[in-house]
Amino acid sequence: MAPVTSIAVSLVDLYVLRGAGAALECLVLRRAAGGRCPGSWETVHGHIEPGETPADAARRELEEETALPLERLYNLSRVEAFYQHRIDEVALVPVFAGFVAPAAAVRTGIEHDGFEWLRPAEARRRFAWPRESRALDDVVALLAAGHAGAVEDVLRVC
Repeated sequence: MAPVTSIAVSLVDLYVLRGAGAALECLVLRRAAGGRCPGSWETVHGHIEPGETPADAARRELEEETALPLERLYNLSRVEAFYQHRIDEVALVPVFAGFVAPAAAVRTGIEHDGFEWLRPAEARRRFAWPRESRALDDVVALLAAGHAGAVEDVLRVC
């Protein structure tokens, strides 16, 4: 029998936010030299570890990549797909957004060598991956007020 491409929920994306309304900002991280996609600007993302839920992975990746304490986490009701050709897997990628305190200090890990807080329009232009720009449209549509309004009870994870 020929090999079959696998499908797995194996990655997460997390859009890190601070502020609300006209003051809403999104964190963008620059990939460091020596790793994958050096110099590209991305959101927080990573692999789901065995035994983790996607929400748990989003919280862990935030800590590992930025050391930021999470105030609120939202499920964006969006799942991306990414084909990982090296392992012949279609990764399903649950997408989250998390708010942090406006004064919280970012401390990047070894994967990143820079960061910026940008207004959503500028973050869209900076992201290397078009899917990140498209997802940021949902972030703004759902959470620009600093909460999810009428759908808060469905989207808020913690």
